[in-house]
Amino acid sequence: MKNNPLLPVLALVLATLLWGSSFIALKIAFTDYPPMVVIFLRMVAASVCFLLMWPKLRHFQYQAGDWKLLLLMSLAEPCLYFMLEGLALQYTSASQAGMITSLLPPMVALAAFVVLGERLNRIAVSGFGIAFVGVAILSGFAEQSEHASNPLLGNALELAAMACAAVYCLCLKKLSQRYSPISLTALQAFAGTIFFMPMAVYVGIPPLSFDVSMMATLYLGVGVTLGAYLLYNTAIAHIELSRATAFTNLIPIFTLLFAYLILGEKLTLVQLLACGLIFAGVLVSQHRRSS
Repeated sequence: MKNNPLLPVLALVLATLLWGSSFIALKIAFTDYPPMVVIFLRMVAASVCFLLMWPKLRHFQYQAGDWKLLLLMSLAEPCLYFMLEGLALQYTSASQAGMITSLLPPMVALAAFVVLGERLNRIAVSGFGIAFVGVAILSGFAEQSEHASNPLLGNALELAAMACAAVYCLCLKKLSQRYSPISLTALQAFAGTIFFMPMAVYVGIPPLSFDVSMMATLYLGVGVTLGAYLLYNTAIAHIELSRATAFTNLIPIFTLLFAYLILGEKLTLVQLLACGLIFAGVLVSQHRRSS
């Protein structure tokens, strides 16, 4: 990717497309299996794929002192992120949850300001405020439906998941300088399997069958947990963090499209205006910080 600057861009676009589709796949999978079981099975599916790639993973060379960052990265995402997102989709629609992901770029910038001391100008800060107002409107005017039984709670949980994703992005950027993308992605899958196993056992794993819900679960494991994360982790090693996270603005677009085509979800006019407000806030927040 170093020799072709277009490749990281293509990788990020494909990753966001896969992430956008994941909200729909989760909704489908949750119709027959409990959320924690679905997430556990997707982690298992990804882990099996990585075990088949063991020759590429056995060269992992741990560097002293990195255990804290590696642990924080894995705990933030997939562990807490997937748990919060799985709970969120029990209460809100796939399209609304997808819109909340628009807040990731400004949240990453804010986290970089707090943790790394990167400067933020007033225009960027005002953009954060605009985006959060949009999310509040989106949630406040959301109506209960078969796709969203409690959108306010669901959107709040998805917002918490985005906070975890911001922590993950900061850790990943640091670790990608020392470890290969495939090693970091495999670590996420293995950590997720261990983390969600007791939860899945506690709620009870029902008899499994190769139905639509299982196909959606396998897609989440192979296509999203392995494919999207591997693409993103590879690209982020060759592109600035702020540029990489900006591509997550494509996730809600793909999610809205898939939710409309596959699930038949719809947004009201007020909610669509709120979506526009979120995008406007995100664009303003991307204003270059003064040096």
